[in-house]
Amino acid sequence: MKKLLTVPPAFKHFGEEYFAGDNYFFSTDPKEGKVGSGGGTVNLLYEASKLENTNEKIGDWLPKEKRLIIHAGGQSRRLPAYAAVGKVFTPMPIFRWKRGQRIDQTLIDLQLPLYEKILNSAPKNLNHLVASGDVLIRTEASLPQIPDADVICFVLSEQAEKASNFGVFFSSKDSPQELDFTLQKPSAQKLQELQPDYLFYIDVGIWLLSPKALEVMFERSGWNKESNSFTNGIPSFYDMYTEFGQALGKNPTLKDDAINHLKVAIIPLPKGEFYHFGNTAELIESTNRLQNLVKDQEKIWHNKIKPSPDLFTQNSITKNDFTNQNNSIWIENSHIPSTWKLRSKHIITGVPENNWILDLPEETCLDFIPVGNNNEWCIRVYSFYAPQLPKRGIAIDNQNTYTDWFNEPVYPVFNANDLNESLVQYIIDNPNDYANKGNRLICAADIANDVNLHRQYAQRNTFLKSNVQSMAANWKQSVFYQLDLKNAAEIYKRDDLALPPALPENAPLLTRLHDQMFRSEVSAPNAELASAYEAKAFGLLRETIVETAKTELVEPRLDVMSDQIVWGRSPIRLDLAGGWTDTPPNCLINGGKVLNLAVELNGQPPLQVFIKPSTEYSITLRSIDLGVKEDVTTFEQLNDYNAIGSAFCIPKAALCLAGFSPEFSATKFNSLKDQLKAFGMGIEISLLAAIPKGSGLGTSSILASTVLGTLSNFCNLKWDKYTICDRTLVLEQMLTSGGGWQDQYGGVFGGIKLLESKPGLFQKPTVRWAPEFILNGPAAGSVLLYYTGITRVAKNILAEIVKGMFLNGNKYLSILEEMNDHAVKTYEAFQYGDLQQVAIATGISWQLNQNLDSGTNTAETQAIINLISDYIISCKLLGAGGGGYMLIFAKDLEAAARIRSTLNSKPLNNRARFVDWSISPHGFKVSRS
Repeated sequence: MKKLLTVPPAFKHFGEEYFAGDNYFFSTDPKEGKVGSGGGTVNLLYEASKLENTNEKIGDWLPKEKRLIIHAGGQSRRLPAYAAVGKVFTPMPIFRWKRGQRIDQTLIDLQLPLYEKILNSAPKNLNHLVASGDVLIRTEASLPQIPDADVICFVLSEQAEKASNFGVFFSSKDSPQELDFTLQKPSAQKLQELQPDYLFYIDVGIWLLSPKALEVMFERSGWNKESNSFTNGIPSFYDMYTEFGQALGKNPTLKDDAINHLKVAIIPLPKGEFYHFGNTAELIESTNRLQNLVKDQEKIWHNKIKPSPDLFTQNSITKNDFTNQNNSIWIENSHIPSTWKLRSKHIITGVPENNWILDLPEETCLDFIPVGNNNEWCIRVYSFYAPQLPKRGIAIDNQNTYTDWFNEPVYPVFNANDLNESLVQYIIDNPNDYANKGNRLICAADIANDVNLHRQYAQRNTFLKSNVQSMAANWKQSVFYQLDLKNAAEIYKRDDLALPPALPENAPLLTRLHDQMFRSEVSAPNAELASAYEAKAFGLLRETIVETAKTELVEPRLDVMSDQIVWGRSPIRLDLAGGWTDTPPNCLINGGKVLNLAVELNGQPPLQVFIKPSTEYSITLRSIDLGVKEDVTTFEQLNDYNAIGSAFCIPKAALCLAGFSPEFSATKFNSLKDQLKAFGMGIEISLLAAIPKGSGLGTSSILASTVLGTLSNFCNLKWDKYTICDRTLVLEQMLTSGGGWQDQYGGVFGGIKLLESKPGLFQKPTVRWAPEFILNGPAAGSVLLYYTGITRVAKNILAEIVKGMFLNGNKYLSILEEMNDHAVKTYEAFQYGDLQQVAIATGISWQLNQNLDSGTNTAETQAIINLISDYIISCKLLGAGGGGYMLIFAKDLEAAARIRSTLNSKPLNNRARFVDWSISPHGFKVSRS
């Protein structure tokens, strides 16, 4: 996805260098004059097309890929502190309730996840998203389905008094998703008049546009199709909101046939929140609302209490002791010694290192801006509420006053050597008396051209480096271990910073896990050291989970007759949504949500375990499917469950957990033989796994559960299904295979169910069943299970993704959060009995899996999908992906027959085949002979 941004002039070339490799394209609005939001949009697209050196017509170029357009190149007269970079690159503080944030994050980092989610969820035809650079929209719910149209406008409900300050969309109450007309800033009285017949929503500045809609916008901006250029060389002024927008809908405010005929839909964002960063006061107000969005102390990791909630310092050395007399203060990229006297309502940016004694009056803002190439500084003093003017400028009469002062040279420029406290204090106290004070005066308009962004960012990075070290050292009260630690590690490596002091042994477990993986990432150039830290992180997790099994030691007792066989059998699971959210450490921190179903293959539960007594005081292990056998006579052999090449690692670990190891037994014995004598018999265990390894059906976990459940019955342990699943999670950690809890719950509990766990070390998922009728009726024949013949071992995939979880990787956390929401949405599709929606939701899950792990969809798998793409609604590789079984939702029964015929006639390999399946209503079952 290309990210196209309009930015201030000085930032264009700097941005291309600083953000190289991040898939950004930067451009500026034409110097010749204003072009409006519509003209700016088409100009940005035109400049991007030229960069690709294509001679294509714009109409042919527009449909080629997805593009995100953000307008950030305004003059920022109301928020001058970040006028030089554009509001989207305003540095943003770390929010104390959220993990995975970058210490150097900016507003655009907070905006992009929603924009990208919308664009990725949109129909193929809607391949452009246009957004405003000074707005942040949050939504905690899943996105609604986006219909196919020419224009989609995302909206929020708002009170009439506030809505009158925005563009407002109206829809008839009979067809709420269809736009009727648009008004710009209608009065509250007008809204009252229309409310009986219409729903009204504010425009939040997020529009999806088709190539057809954009072509119309090009034409209205002076585009000449024949010459493939603008008639006057640059776009004509054209406003996307007041002109294009008001011509949209069934009964548009403006008449324009080409626009009137575009198909339009409006989509209210569920649980949406609107944050504006348009001016100096809103910068603090919106940031404060975001910072204090969560009040639940269990969800807040930052333990420092500020004297006022709206004090923000970042990328700064601030030695000032704030009191409750200080409020509405923003300090960024600055050095503020204790000798500065601050009051309230200050924006302070760019201040270089100093030891001055200064006094800032209330409502005074101060910027130090590096300009030119000769170590010069522009000092700008302005009012908190009237930033368009100098602090004590002339009265604001009209809009022309703003224009005059924006272009009036009133801000002094000094050489760095001339700066001292008396000079700076004088400028603060006398903002209009600059005569003979500076080398020269420049206007606000010129600052965006003259600013030296290399110096500005270099100073910011110097302060940031100091901040990140202080945060790490002060980890108990700081947000350090909730940061995106991969990003933090990059800063440590880039600046060759020493690792922070080692954490004490009594530090919280999750903090220690994060710390060890952070050290591994910083130490990456030293492969051996990095590997040791990584192993310590995984080891801590493993030891902690295994220890939970030792809180209840067990005492196995023989509970069968000498000739009885205990027979346990389990279905496998098909995961439709939420896989990965159940994996530690994610589930320990955030909880998990998974929707899966238990199924039998070809009419049988494919995982079976047989246990019977033996007259020999030993344990005999057999694998029916592998045709191998092993005799265990000592604790050492039993505890060697991780032996390389062993076919019996699962039953050995299960026997340990069942109490046949001193580590987990309530009674101690000198030898395994002594324990078996006390038990009364030896044990013979036979395993049957009628599924290929690497199937993606949760085989190893469910087999482990089946062994544990069968042992529980044989040894009178009285474990219920929840305990069996808990012990399986422990067993997988013992085997170092990792993994979460969804596989065992998916097989042990029957039917279709949503599994949900809360954060915490002891994971106890609740089970909510969904109706099965849509997969048991006639339409079920359109849902096919196909074995691809390709295998991929989940352990290899797990390691990298779990490492990303340890590091609070923003990419991983945002996708996992989306997976959580999507599992609930898939459950709701079952509740509605809508097979089409279940199929679509499963396809989205497949895409989310690919977003999390790019190796999920291999070239071989895609070759299968390409063969059947015309006949399917969706498909999904089950499990971690990469191979194994594929679940296919055909468009109908006839399409299902075509899929069978196609893949049977063109198998990818000699193992590929279709397998009959049916829902298992009971899950794990155990019985006796």
